[in-house]
Amino acid sequence: MPADIVLVPCLSDNYAVLLHDAGSGTTALIDAPEAPPVRAALDEKGWKLTDILITHKHPDHIGGLTELKGEYGAKVFGPRGEASSIPGLDHPLAEGDVAEVGPWRFETIETPGHTKGHVVFFEPSEKWLFSGDTLFVMGCGRLFEDTHAAMWSSLSKLARLPNETTVWCGHEYTASNAKFCASILPDDPAISERLKKVEAARAAGRPTVPSTIGAEKATNVFLRAGEDKVAAAVGLGSGDAAAVFAELRERKNRG
Repeated sequence: MPADIVLVPCLSDNYAVLLHDAGSGTTALIDAPEAPPVRAALDEKGWKLTDILITHKHPDHIGGLTELKGEYGAKVFGPRGEASSIPGLDHPLAEGDVAEVGPWRFETIETPGHTKGHVVFFEPSEKWLFSGDTLFVMGCGRLFEDTHAAMWSSLSKLARLPNETTVWCGHEYTASNAKFCASILPDDPAISERLKKVEAARAAGRPTVPSTIGAEKATNVFLRAGEDKVAAAVGLGSGDAAAVFAELRERKNRG
């Protein structure tokens, strides 16, 4: 049977994700912004939390971790580089390590940029990517601890995943991101069409998560920093994608 997946809105604009495998009884949580909404989702489904995967140390991703682990006794997986900042971490993971959770094997991909120790989780058989605050729908995370070059390298890793990979990210930032992408490439039909769909979804109160790698490569200007037209749009010459990415990120910061 396919996994049961529940997107859990938390705080003001965070998302956690619950995955459930009926055969094994495994229930995994990706990030733990706060406990009450996660507990409510578990109670509604009648699931017991068995595993928690953490992408990075920021409080809006681990705020409910101690409470949830204490209540359910779940095992906690997370970035080795941020182990000292993540309470209750049982399994520190680095690039290439695998988190075996029920029937799933989550490959750890280190994605420094938003934080130095940030990781994302890719399940190759299901083609799921849990991207935390590295890759957003039509956007990317702010750089708090690392360089533009590091973040560009991290995003480039994710762009090499299969196009059909489903992307679950940590925030509902898509309306703002889509408007920014359209401001950079106002004549791009794929971006214009997606902006309309995003605005309609948000007006109806629907989430814009998940996305796919293919959709992001087509409409997320941060992943398109290597294109000549994107370089020209920000007044830079082609050939230095990291520099174009840096200009895009700084423009988004100012916006």
